[in-house]
Amino acid sequence: MKIPKRLQPLIDDGLINAVEQQLMSGKEAQVYVVRCGDERRCAKVFKEAKKRSFKQAVQYQEGRRERNSRRARAMAKKTRYGQQQQEQAWLTAEVDALYRLAGAGVRVPRPHGFVDGVLLMDMIVDAEGNVAPRLDDVVLDAETARAYYQSLLRDVVKMLCAGLIHGDLSEFNVLEDAHGPVIIDLPQAVDAAGNNSAEAMFKRDVNNMRGYFARVAPELAETYYAEEIWALYESGELHPDATLTGEFTFATHLADVDEVLDVIDDAKEEEAERLARIQDAEDDGTY
Repeated sequence: MKIPKRLQPLIDDGLINAVEQQLMSGKEAQVYVVRCGDERRCAKVFKEAKKRSFKQAVQYQEGRRERNSRRARAMAKKTRYGQQQQEQAWLTAEVDALYRLAGAGVRVPRPHGFVDGVLLMDMIVDAEGNVAPRLDDVVLDAETARAYYQSLLRDVVKMLCAGLIHGDLSEFNVLEDAHGPVIIDLPQAVDAAGNNSAEAMFKRDVNNMRGYFARVAPELAETYYAEEIWALYESGELHPDATLTGEFTFATHLADVDEVLDVIDDAKEEEAERLARIQDAEDDGTY
């Protein structure tokens, strides 16, 4: 096939020997099957920001840490340089997540490098050596569905222990290789401790998979692993080998609305006082 323009530099540098075929084209990237020496790998070519259709980047990026203070200030001020750095941070998020998760024992494609917006990683294959199918394209029986759900639960626990949440987990970004599910597509990986939406995203991830597997194993619909795992995480009791039951007791007491409103009012007053102090300091020339 004709070599894509974005892959030509990797061929020139000897990182890729040949491009065999395009595997998929999505909202964020195009993926190609490439030959690297004796191995077949995947090259994920990320689209430029203006060509991507993924519109929720800000929500997913909350909590990601930028170690360079100059870049962090520029990103916060949304200068041109800051926007460039924000784009680079978004592009490298999946690379960082894959390295971290592979090291934590999560079943994800092993990364082999990131060059000019192109991620090289393992190609996931089935038992016959063919490109592994997405779960959405697989017909499962009830026993396999239960086993795969348990496998994914173990992986999301390992991910959470490593400080990350997939953020967009579903049957469309899980592959089936010869040994079971493999999680893919992690550019929107969420910082579990620093993102205000982390709990909601985590529960959505787990419950998305519960709903998918419950189509053939209906009893799974009555399990509450998402709530159980998050409760263990919040209490500091979650570890990669945690024993899960799928059972969870929901709180039955009603919230004290007056108390909540008082807390909100106190927070508003504190913020008003803080802003007033800043204004006074600016007026005095001391800020």
